[in-house]
Amino acid sequence: MRAPLLVVMLGLSLAAAACSTEPSASVPAPAPDPITTEEMTALLETSSEPVVLNVWASWCIPCRSEAPMLSRAAATFDDRVRFVGLNVRDGSSDAGSFIAEFFPEAPIEHYADASGAIPIDLGGNRGVPLTYFYAPGGELRHLHRGVIDERTLALQIDEILAG
Repeated sequence: MRAPLLVVMLGLSLAAAACSTEPSASVPAPAPDPITTEEMTALLETSSEPVVLNVWASWCIPCRSEAPMLSRAAATFDDRVRFVGLNVRDGSSDAGSFIAEFFPEAPIEHYADASGAIPIDLGGNRGVPLTYFYAPGGELRHLHRGVIDERTLALQIDEILAG
Protein backbone atom coordinates (compact mmCIF):
# COMPACT_ATOMS: atom_id res chain seq x y z
CA MET A 1 0.00 0.00 0.00
CA ARG A 2 2.80 2.47 0.79
CA ALA A 3 4.46 2.15 -2.61
CA PRO A 4 1.40 3.27 -4.64
CA LEU A 5 0.85 6.23 -2.28
CA LEU A 6 4.48 7.26 -2.74
CA VAL A 7 4.14 6.99 -6.54
CA VAL A 8 0.96 9.13 -6.48
CA MET A 9 2.62 11.76 -4.26
CA LEU A 10 5.71 11.84 -6.49
CA GLY A 11 3.50 12.19 -9.58
CA LEU A 12 1.57 15.08 -8.02
CA SER A 13 4.81 16.80 -7.02
CA LEU A 14 6.19 16.50 -10.55
CA ALA A 15 2.94 17.78 -12.05
CA ALA A 16 2.91 20.76 -9.70
CA ALA A 17 6.52 21.56 -10.55
CA ALA A 18 5.76 21.37 -14.26
CA CYS A 19 2.91 23.86 -13.85
CA SER A 20 4.95 26.28 -11.75
CA THR A 21 5.35 29.81 -13.09
CA GLU A 22 8.75 30.29 -11.46
CA PRO A 23 11.70 30.24 -13.86
CA SER A 24 13.92 27.21 -13.83
CA ALA A 25 17.37 27.70 -12.32
CA SER A 26 18.82 26.09 -15.42
CA VAL A 27 17.44 28.78 -17.74
CA PRO A 28 20.34 31.12 -18.46
CA ALA A 29 20.05 34.86 -18.09
CA PRO A 30 20.55 36.93 -21.23
CA ALA A 31 24.18 37.18 -22.26
CA PRO A 32 25.96 40.35 -21.18
CA ASP A 33 26.10 43.16 -23.72
CA PRO A 34 29.41 43.54 -25.58
CA ILE A 35 31.34 46.68 -24.67
CA THR A 36 34.53 48.36 -25.90
CA THR A 37 37.25 50.02 -23.86
CA GLU A 38 36.02 53.42 -25.03
CA GLU A 39 32.45 52.65 -23.97
CA MET A 40 33.58 51.31 -20.59
CA THR A 41 35.74 54.39 -20.02
CA ALA A 42 32.77 56.63 -20.89
CA LEU A 43 30.54 54.67 -18.50
CA LEU A 44 33.07 55.19 -15.69
CA GLU A 45 33.71 58.88 -16.47
CA THR A 46 30.03 59.80 -16.69
CA SER A 47 28.91 57.92 -13.59
CA SER A 48 27.68 60.23 -10.84
CA GLU A 49 28.03 57.34 -8.40
CA PRO A 50 31.14 55.46 -7.33
CA VAL A 51 31.63 52.27 -9.37
CA VAL A 52 32.74 48.80 -8.35
CA LEU A 53 33.84 47.03 -11.54
CA ASN A 54 34.34 43.29 -11.14
CA VAL A 55 36.02 41.33 -13.94
CA TRP A 56 34.97 37.67 -14.04
CA ALA A 57 34.63 34.59 -16.24
CA SER A 58 32.32 31.61 -15.90
CA TRP A 59 35.27 29.20 -16.02
CA CYS A 60 37.05 31.01 -13.17
CA ILE A 61 36.67 29.05 -9.90
CA PRO A 62 37.79 32.00 -7.70
CA CYS A 63 35.17 34.17 -9.47
CA ARG A 64 32.53 31.68 -8.35
CA SER A 65 33.67 31.93 -4.74
CA GLU A 66 33.42 35.73 -4.58
CA ALA A 67 30.23 36.11 -6.65
CA PRO A 68 27.69 35.60 -3.82
CA MET A 69 29.43 38.26 -1.71
CA LEU A 70 29.44 40.71 -4.63
CA SER A 71 25.75 40.02 -5.21
CA ARG A 72 24.94 40.84 -1.57
CA ALA A 73 27.09 43.97 -1.64
CA ALA A 74 25.37 45.20 -4.80
CA ALA A 75 21.98 44.75 -3.13
CA THR A 76 23.16 46.47 0.06
CA PHE A 77 24.69 49.50 -1.67
CA ASP A 78 22.27 49.66 -4.62
CA ASP A 79 21.24 53.25 -3.94
CA ARG A 80 24.82 54.54 -3.42
CA VAL A 81 27.25 52.49 -5.54
CA ARG A 82 27.02 51.34 -9.14
CA PHE A 83 28.09 47.71 -9.58
CA VAL A 84 29.33 46.61 -13.00
CA GLY A 85 30.36 43.09 -13.99
CA LEU A 86 32.69 42.56 -16.93
CA ASN A 87 32.75 39.05 -18.35
CA VAL A 88 35.97 38.29 -20.23
CA ARG A 89 37.12 35.61 -22.68
CA ASP A 90 33.92 33.63 -22.31
CA GLY A 91 31.04 32.26 -24.35
CA SER A 92 27.74 34.14 -24.17
CA SER A 93 25.70 31.13 -23.01
CA ASP A 94 28.25 30.29 -20.29
CA ALA A 95 28.22 33.92 -19.15
CA GLY A 96 24.42 33.95 -19.11
CA SER A 97 24.34 30.78 -17.03
CA PHE A 98 26.84 32.27 -14.57
CA ILE A 99 24.71 35.40 -14.20
CA ALA A 100 21.56 33.29 -13.71
CA GLU A 101 23.27 31.22 -11.02
CA PHE A 102 25.12 33.90 -9.06
CA PHE A 103 23.43 37.23 -9.84
CA PRO A 104 19.78 36.40 -10.60
CA GLU A 105 18.37 39.49 -8.92
CA ALA A 106 21.49 41.48 -8.08
CA PRO A 107 21.49 45.10 -9.24
CA ILE A 108 24.62 44.63 -11.34
CA GLU A 109 25.07 45.80 -14.92
CA HIS A 110 26.81 43.09 -16.96
CA TYR A 111 28.97 43.59 -20.02
CA ALA A 112 31.19 41.31 -22.09
CA ASP A 113 34.72 41.69 -23.46
CA ALA A 114 35.45 38.64 -25.60
CA SER A 115 39.08 39.61 -26.14
CA GLY A 116 39.88 40.43 -22.52
CA ALA A 117 41.54 43.72 -23.54
CA ILE A 118 39.49 46.08 -21.35
CA PRO A 119 41.00 45.05 -17.99
CA ILE A 120 44.49 45.56 -19.43
CA ASP A 121 43.49 48.93 -20.89
CA LEU A 122 42.22 49.95 -17.44
CA GLY A 123 45.53 49.10 -15.77
CA GLY A 124 44.92 45.48 -14.81
CA ASN A 125 46.04 42.25 -16.41
CA ARG A 126 44.56 39.14 -18.04
CA GLY A 127 43.99 37.41 -14.71
CA VAL A 128 40.55 37.04 -13.17
CA PRO A 129 39.04 38.03 -10.91
CA LEU A 130 39.91 41.71 -10.76
CA THR A 131 37.95 44.35 -8.86
CA TYR A 132 38.34 48.05 -9.64
CA PHE A 133 37.00 50.80 -7.37
CA TYR A 134 36.23 54.13 -9.03
CA ALA A 135 35.21 57.48 -7.56
CA PRO A 136 32.35 59.30 -9.29
CA GLY A 137 33.69 60.67 -12.57
CA GLY A 138 35.95 57.69 -13.25
CA GLU A 139 39.03 58.20 -11.06
CA LEU A 140 40.52 54.80 -10.21
CA ARG A 141 40.97 54.61 -6.44
CA HIS A 142 41.99 50.98 -6.03
CA LEU A 143 42.56 47.82 -8.04
CA HIS A 144 42.31 44.48 -6.25
CA ARG A 145 43.85 41.50 -8.06
CA GLY A 146 42.53 38.05 -7.25
CA VAL A 147 39.68 36.96 -5.02
CA ILE A 148 38.42 39.79 -2.88
CA ASP A 149 37.38 39.12 0.70
CA GLU A 150 34.50 40.73 2.54
CA ARG A 151 36.70 42.99 4.67
CA THR A 152 38.60 44.39 1.66
CA LEU A 153 35.39 44.88 -0.32
CA ALA A 154 33.75 46.76 2.58
CA LEU A 155 36.85 48.91 3.17
CA GLN A 156 37.17 49.89 -0.50
CA ILE A 157 33.47 50.66 -0.81
CA ASP A 158 33.75 52.88 2.28
CA GLU A 159 36.72 54.62 0.66
CA ILE A 160 34.96 55.41 -2.61
CA LEU A 161 31.83 56.52 -0.74
CA ALA A 162 33.89 58.86 1.45
CA GLY A 163 35.26 60.59 -1.64
